Amino acid sequence: MLFEGFRTHDVDVGGVRIHAVVGGDGPPVLLLHGYPQTHVMWHRVAPKLARDHTVVAADLRGYGDSGKPPGGERHEAYSKRAMAADQLRLMTELGFDEFAIVGHDRGARVAHRLSLDAPGRVSRVAVLDIAPTRHMYRTADSEFARAYYHWFFLIQPYDLPERLIGADPEYFLNTKLGQWGARAGAHTPEAKAEYLRCWSDPATVHASCEDYRAAAGIDLEHDERDERAAHRLTMPLLALWGERGFVGRYYPLLDVWREYADDVRGHGVDCGHFLAEESPAETTTALREFLGNWT
Repeated sequence: MLFEGFRTHDVDVGGVRIHAVVGGDGPPVLLLHGYPQTHVMWHRVAPKLARDHTVVAADLRGYGDSGKPPGGERHEAYSKRAMAADQLRLMTELGFDEFAIVGHDRGARVAHRLSLDAPGRVSRVAVLDIAPTRHMYRTADSEFARAYYHWFFLIQPYDLPERLIGADPEYFLNTKLGQWGARAGAHTPEAKAEYLRCWSDPATVHASCEDYRAAAGIDLEHDERDERAAHRLTMPLLALWGERGFVGRYYPLLDVWREYADDVRGHGVDCGHFLAEESPAETTTALREFLGNWT
């Protein structure tokens, strides 16, 4: 059973339902998942973190069992600012004024934005296997385009990517999990069944495209305003990455993150993109050490 002992919450955060599981006791930690997954990706890490922390593992808006509102003309409903506001409201409703965040992939981009927009609420932030969105677009070249072609596919106008993915969502899901991972069998049958259950909903596919469309437009506008204002992260930041994945090979991640944050530490993990499932023990150890300094 996944997340045994955790409690399920469905919280209205201002017209959008956010689905989450909560377990453990101690300083609160919010876990945010990536694409094309759900909070279930944390099932090997969350129970161990819950020994010392209150762990909240949530589905981002548009994903899993969370709400999927219309995107808007500029896809603003799926801006990282809107998605971050959901999670901030979720933590408020759960009674947590200050908390740490751990995000993977898309969830790490939401964690970055939440930490910028509400620095007084975030004690520390961990970002798994990403470089900042602005940096990735600014430095994009042919190698990046080949590795991250999905960034350019998913932002195509409605409903081209939705129709193509919807023709065989299981094939698309399994292909992405296989391409980005480096260890066969890292995704358990129970986890994959949950991913497929949610991914088989056309509303999820559409919302995920809106997420990427926002990232290529309104999110960059927000990021550029932060740059002009010299707005940086001041809380401790941990960057972890898969040494066998594209991000870890292509970017000098600690140097890159130091352009965006004052207090940066981190290291690579011997795996591909899916750290929490490919290398759960090493990932958990790194997170517990990072979070353990906060009491």
